[in-house]
Amino acid sequence: MLALRFASAEATPLTVGLTATDNDPSRGYTLFGPLQTSGTYLLDNEGQVAHSWGGPNPSISNYLLEDGSLFRNLVYGPNPFMTGGAAGRIEHLDWDGNSIWLFDYVPAHHDISVLPNGNVLMIAWEAKMEAEAIAAGRDPALLGDDELWPDYIIEVEPTGPTTGDIVWEWHPWDHLIQDFDNTKSNFGVVGDYPELVDVNFFEQTRPADGEADWMHSNSIDYNPALDQIILSVRHFSEFWVIDHSTTTAEAASHSGGNSGKGGDLLYRWGNPQAYDAGTSSDQQLFVQHDAEWIEPGLPGAGNIIVFNNGTARPGGNYSSVDELVPPVDQFGNYAYTTGQPYGPASPTWSYVAPNPPDFYSAFISGANRTSNGNTLITHGAKGKLFEVTPAGATVWSYVNPKSTTGTIAQGNTPPNNTNLVFRSYRYEADYAGLDGRDLTPSGVLEIEDSDGDGLENIDELKVYLTNPAVADTDGDGCEDGVEVQTGSGSQLSGGLRDPLDPNDYFNPTQDGLNRIDDILAVVLAYFVDDTDGNPGLPPYSPGYNPDLDRSNMAASPNPWNTGAPDGLQRVQDILHAVNSYFHDCA
Repeated sequence: MLALRFASAEATPLTVGLTATDNDPSRGYTLFGPLQTSGTYLLDNEGQVAHSWGGPNPSISNYLLEDGSLFRNLVYGPNPFMTGGAAGRIEHLDWDGNSIWLFDYVPAHHDISVLPNGNVLMIAWEAKMEAEAIAAGRDPALLGDDELWPDYIIEVEPTGPTTGDIVWEWHPWDHLIQDFDNTKSNFGVVGDYPELVDVNFFEQTRPADGEADWMHSNSIDYNPALDQIILSVRHFSEFWVIDHSTTTAEAASHSGGNSGKGGDLLYRWGNPQAYDAGTSSDQQLFVQHDAEWIEPGLPGAGNIIVFNNGTARPGGNYSSVDELVPPVDQFGNYAYTTGQPYGPASPTWSYVAPNPPDFYSAFISGANRTSNGNTLITHGAKGKLFEVTPAGATVWSYVNPKSTTGTIAQGNTPPNNTNLVFRSYRYEADYAGLDGRDLTPSGVLEIEDSDGDGLENIDELKVYLTNPAVADTDGDGCEDGVEVQTGSGSQLSGGLRDPLDPNDYFNPTQDGLNRIDDILAVVLAYFVDDTDGNPGLPPYSPGYNPDLDRSNMAASPNPWNTGAPDGLQRVQDILHAVNSYFHDCA
């Protein structure tokens, strides 16, 4: 059916749901949750819902595990840290939607990462009041909000249906450097300590007097082979890698763990201005999202892929998806030359739209590699998920129809910023979590028949070219769905009318049935002539209706439908209506 729809496509574009596909997308299922409405959905490549999980709260990030269960980060409850990405609740559901674990942690935000042992890494905010910030060397002129919210990471071990223990944590507040206040113990030359975080750094797009949401970390990922964590720090325009093999005490220090460096940064990339090792010309990332390792077994495994939002990028605002090869050895050690930016100097692969500004999401968004070497991209601000080849060709695209204004109908465009998607993931058809599961398609998410005329919106747009929001596109009194029905050969069965022609259905009595009363209505009410010899123009005889008057039968093979009025209503007009259009609208 899909191929037929696209084969008959005209200029009208599809607006929501599956909007394009060909034979090259990776074979699997796409998981996403609308950021502003509830529900998590698993879609097949035809845009049909193969499975879903309900619930009253919107989700930010969603992950399908190998046992078929779902982990998701939910927007929940009042939160003292009221800014983008605030979450507050972690939910673990089985395939059937039954709760396995429900854990509330108010400071949690943006993203989670489920570890192989079942524990969960979470990003959270902690509040530092003005005095604390100044004591750590923060410039008071950069305390416009009178406080700071540095991020931190916790690892939670589930201990019961709604309980968990924090078994590990890491705080960048324990790893600060600054060159503002020489009376503080962390005073030093920022460029000499790239493993530390400058407490006075702020990215060029941020307020000049500082802001509470200092870091705004928006993604977290775990590498089990290296036992390392990657954190995307949006307001620094870089990502950081840290050692997870430490104890909590070691994570607060500068030694210990596999790296021997405790909780210091092992690697950072994207903006060397953050550690005084470069200028704006060296900046690679621009308020990015979703830095993650490409998983083992996939093309580019071990590389890092990131959605580069691109705000204030030189040359204008546009987004890219960048893949880079980190300078790491088999032991997890990263090469670094003192005083220089961390390598590499540039990505090994990037996706940019043919006209770069056409692809721009100022916030949220993400990307992940698929098994065939393609990349699934989430254009979060537009609610659009699309898959591209290494050469940049789009082979699949889908637009989230779940909007704050309600479910969007095919043919309608979601209003701006109403159908946001934080991130999506593609799970291959042979993924363990899908093995033995019922993936029977249950329909699409978008409204299929907005006007109730019996035709799906996609067919109205692509096959019949009718208006999916108007049941009777041509306004002739017979709805589109009846006008396109295929009959058995009898004119009474329909299928001989044109849903775009207002003159092809003849039913003056408006009862839906063409019978002798319609003929009598014409004879009694409209069998009068145009009086001045100017067909179709006034003055007319009383009751004259040019819509019911057609030229003589020899003028056209279908004069009632296409011929011009001749100013005379004669029996030939009536006979032609009977012979050509005597069929019902039922």
